[in-house]
Amino acid sequence: MESVVTGGLTLSAPNPELNYRAVFISDIHLGMRNSQATALIDFLKNVECQDLYLVGDIVDFWKVRRGPHWPQSHNDVLQKLLRKARKGTRVVFIPGNHDDGLRDYAGMNFGGVELRRDAVHEGANGKRYLVLHGDEFDVVVRYARWLAFLGDRSYDAALALNVPLNFMRRQLGLGHWSLSAFLKHKVKSAVNYIGEFEEALAGEARRRDTQGLICGHIHHANERMIDGIHYLNCGDWVESCTAIAERFDGQFEIIRWKEHLAARGKQAPSGRWLIEAA
Repeated sequence: MESVVTGGLTLSAPNPELNYRAVFISDIHLGMRNSQATALIDFLKNVECQDLYLVGDIVDFWKVRRGPHWPQSHNDVLQKLLRKARKGTRVVFIPGNHDDGLRDYAGMNFGGVELRRDAVHEGANGKRYLVLHGDEFDVVVRYARWLAFLGDRSYDAALALNVPLNFMRRQLGLGHWSLSAFLKHKVKSAVNYIGEFEEALAGEARRRDTQGLICGHIHHANERMIDGIHYLNCGDWVESCTAIAERFDGQFEIIRWKEHLAARGKQAPSGRWLIEAA
């Protein structure tokens, strides 16, 4: 199902520079131990927009079925999203492969949140952007689901190894380093996979007669032109804590929330850093 999404109320962010026409976030993976829910709550408190797109894998039902990790912060994220919808932000939820059961409800509205299979966002500059999660163009997810589950477990293992590795690095006075991100962005086969994924989605945007494409799925925030198609990936809220935002002049940017937190020296009341170990 394709819908053109525009409009919404103008809201005021605590920082006027964080007031956007539209914001796109994906791959929160609530129910997963490494979900950066606390950092996301801080993001949602500080950023305002007319249209908010949730571009898939918001709740990780794969993890929930195996036994969820569901602290209060994960409830707080859902409550914050519903509160934004009540206060006038247009919230559009496009499920991904980890919450694909919700695709059966596409076209319905729950608590002010619109469920869509995909959408077309019309930018301030008149360009049309196809918005979808992207798993439909992942050959592993489509044709070898067992391999996708295996890859999911492997990613969990790499995330778990990040914790002892970074404990040792802190003892040595070194900064944070992500094994999972290193493997994803440096291993040749993974780099090739990302490139092929991006090009396949750019082709779909062209086929749908749109000028751009906004997606998630591969946990790799990016913005680039691919044969005339403006490709944007939201990244994730498991490691990178990134989002795509459109300013009122039609310009798009990648928001890297870890950098905002570092600049503010932001800590939770408990004294723990808002970026959780990953």
